[in-house]
Amino acid sequence: MMKNSLKTSFWLRKTAQGLAILGALLCAAALYAQQPPPRPDFHATHYEIDAVLSPGNQTLMAKAQVTLVADRPTHDVNVELNPNLRIDTVMEGEQSLVFQRTDTPLGVVVTLPNTVSPGQQLTLTFAYSGPLSGVTGSPSPGVRLAYIGKNRAYLLLAARWFPLVAYLGQRYTATIHLTVPPNYAVVGAGSSPAPDMVAEPQGAKPVGTEQWLRYTFTADKPGDPGTYIAGALELTPVNQGGLSFSVYTQPSDKKTAQPYAEAISRIIDFYSSAFGPLPVRNITLAQLPSVAPMNSVFASGLLMLSQRRWSEKPPEDLLARLVAHLFWGETVRPASSADVWLSDGLSRYSQALYILHARGEAAFRQTVDEFAVGALMDEKVASIRDAWRLDPYTTAYQSIVRDKGAMVFHMLRTSMGDAAFSALLREFYGKYQGKTVTLADFEAMTQQKLASLPAAKAAEQPQLNALAFFSQWVNSTGIPEFHLDYIVYRTAKGFKVVGKIEQNLTTLNMPIAVKVETEGNPVTKTVQVIGDKSEFTIDTFGEPKSNGIILDPNDNILKSTPDLRVKAMILQGEALAERGQFFDAVQQYQRALDIQHRNSLALFRMGEAMFYEKNYQAAANSFRDALDGVIDPNSKWIVVWSHVYLGKIYDLIGQRERALNEYQRAIDTKDNTAGAIDQAREYMQKPYSNPPETSPSS
Repeated sequence: MMKNSLKTSFWLRKTAQGLAILGALLCAAALYAQQPPPRPDFHATHYEIDAVLSPGNQTLMAKAQVTLVADRPTHDVNVELNPNLRIDTVMEGEQSLVFQRTDTPLGVVVTLPNTVSPGQQLTLTFAYSGPLSGVTGSPSPGVRLAYIGKNRAYLLLAARWFPLVAYLGQRYTATIHLTVPPNYAVVGAGSSPAPDMVAEPQGAKPVGTEQWLRYTFTADKPGDPGTYIAGALELTPVNQGGLSFSVYTQPSDKKTAQPYAEAISRIIDFYSSAFGPLPVRNITLAQLPSVAPMNSVFASGLLMLSQRRWSEKPPEDLLARLVAHLFWGETVRPASSADVWLSDGLSRYSQALYILHARGEAAFRQTVDEFAVGALMDEKVASIRDAWRLDPYTTAYQSIVRDKGAMVFHMLRTSMGDAAFSALLREFYGKYQGKTVTLADFEAMTQQKLASLPAAKAAEQPQLNALAFFSQWVNSTGIPEFHLDYIVYRTAKGFKVVGKIEQNLTTLNMPIAVKVETEGNPVTKTVQVIGDKSEFTIDTFGEPKSNGIILDPNDNILKSTPDLRVKAMILQGEALAERGQFFDAVQQYQRALDIQHRNSLALFRMGEAMFYEKNYQAAANSFRDALDGVIDPNSKWIVVWSHVYLGKIYDLIGQRERALNEYQRAIDTKDNTAGAIDQAREYMQKPYSNPPETSPSS
């Protein structure tokens, strides 16, 4: 007899199983069903906007005429508007209305002279202006969602640069006029003829020319237009794979238009074969100014990729996630902010499916591991169903909706099988193409698909319980931490493994694989894990290996393990460091090191944060420890960058010979990740002297 115990960590909170579990599931579902996003009193049907982008003083001057329809009796109109924009007047026809900012930063309430009835239409005209350049007052704290600069500008819908009844879930038509200096070209959603030449707008700061350009964008079909990029962009039209591409780049990047169109065409071909054909045949791709913090942004009819990520070789992984929004966001649209998982989470998982198709199983598994790490960052903040409370550009939203959301689709696929999952997505896409869709719609279709599985197949192994699955992974928070105990017995025909799986979520009900590695062929059995304790028996012919009983061998289930928790802490620290919160980042890295004290990535990031805090002695110690620590094969770049940072530190404290030695060691690695060797060679010629505020290797 052989006994072993495999622990990843174990919380213990026991409750009764059976009816108690079902009752908890139903209660959880009822609880979250009672917490939908608040419904606005109005919905917008049309916008007529005339805006001037004035780079001389980095301001926006605008007049927005909004057509609204009342959904319930009210005498107030509530809208969201960027807090940096000052409202001068709100008019209904010739009548001036009373308005005021609310206690929330974005809120504006307009008082109507009379109570309106459901279905009643009214048109309000807002005149407003203000600066749009920094992060102060941004709807997403610390994130620049709009920017007007000397040579470039962008306006994201999320910036609320015009009055929105609600940021997500609204569908409206629009005619949007944007007046800009003549050195600007403007790209955005909606049809756009050639711009008109107009006189310099009143109130705009002079830019050395009296003639400006007025672009007009028309969106005739209801959607959510409102995202635009302006700057020294040149159009390169490309026809590729039956698609017409309009690629807008800096003049120096015009030659990349063809390879980017080819890459996007390949991605669209894959998604079309997997989900169904894309009805849109005209694709617009534009460079997002590097001053924007995000790597990519999808907007209605517009794909945007940051100049930071724009290279001669298209980043297909990033493009795959961006292009997936054309299917799950543009063609099939979430009905409200509570349903965006169907767009953001499914687009993220579609990216993984493309990586599997294009680069194989190893790259796919690495991507799924990234989902799991990202999900552990902020999973406790809210459930997926409740994530409408979070701003889409926060790390919590990205953790819950994007990464945990993608992992939920992965668990659904691996639990119900590739064929059934692929059929589900095709049916879902086909039924809701050109329509809006809710979480309830997807859950209902999933239940139908599971119920339609052939009886013979359903009898082969434990099956997914749709109610339990969505209640646990979409409606609730919590990630299981498993504890596996087992005993191996010798039998007349071989060996028998008798074990139990314990975990901390009493409402969990999932089929999970258990693999037994033996001296001969391995044996894998699917065990239905119900509640906090589940027993199993597995017969094998060959003798099981020591430590050879593995729960979830392919890491298909989202779970908490020491390794994943450490990676999540480091990722959380990196997010804090990107926002300049270096002290808080150091605390996260230290938490990771408390679990894995020789983790080179945590040590390197610790040194990096201390470097930007100008704590050079502590930074140097961390970089040396990183070189002596355990380096993950995917993080070999730590070596070259540690030497570069050490060289910089020695230059800053006047030890030139030691700096030159570190730069030479960096060059000797022959690893030019993120331009590390280029920097080392530069500082071999001229000492490093001006520390920046952010990390070039992040």
